Amino acid sequence: MFKAAEVAKVLVFSFALIFPAGSALAADTKSEKLSSSDANFIKEAAQGGMMEVQLGKFASEKASNDQVKEFGRRMEQDHSKANDELKKLASDKGVNLQNELDKKHKSAVERLTKLSGAEFDRQYMQAMVKDHKEDVSKFQRESDKAKDPDVKKFASQTLPTLKQHLQLAESTDKNVKGSKSSSKSTGTSSEKSSDSTNKSSSEKSSSR
Repeated sequence: MFKAAEVAKVLVFSFALIFPAGSALAADTKSEKLSSSDANFIKEAAQGGMMEVQLGKFASEKASNDQVKEFGRRMEQDHSKANDELKKLASDKGVNLQNELDKKHKSAVERLTKLSGAEFDRQYMQAMVKDHKEDVSKFQRESDKAKDPDVKKFASQTLPTLKQHLQLAESTDKNVKGSKSSSKSTGTSSEKSSDSTNKSSSEKSSSR
């Protein structure tokens, strides 16, 4: 009887040692590090998203073209939402994100926010077309080749919105360029009319 009790104690003690180890192993499996490509994707997407929000806010307040202002508001709203989802994903996967823009993205923001009026509208929209082409390409690649299923899911679910952004950026960019061309055309016509009037007056004065 004594031996049986001792054996039972040994079994209980052994189980107590094994069970925490098993739990720790499960936890380690859950927090397994991402591949470098997946981790880099999250970091780059976070930087790009922060830049889009900052520039979108500026555009919604400072752009001279109403369509550019509306585009800026859309960028601020959509990318803020995506950024929140990305922060949660990064936290779950143990990826540390910077709270501020890196040198590259900060420089882009500073360059554009120094502009104003039609010049800001033109350069901002050019930058948005370029950036969203790159975003669509990166998210498409990650949605196809990401190793982590959660990262792949995020990329796949965000991709349609980025494609909409690209289409909207391209149409807004054309609108801005069209407005500029129209303005130039009007100015040229006015100049020609003025030249014609001055020439006519000069000829009349000469004939007298």
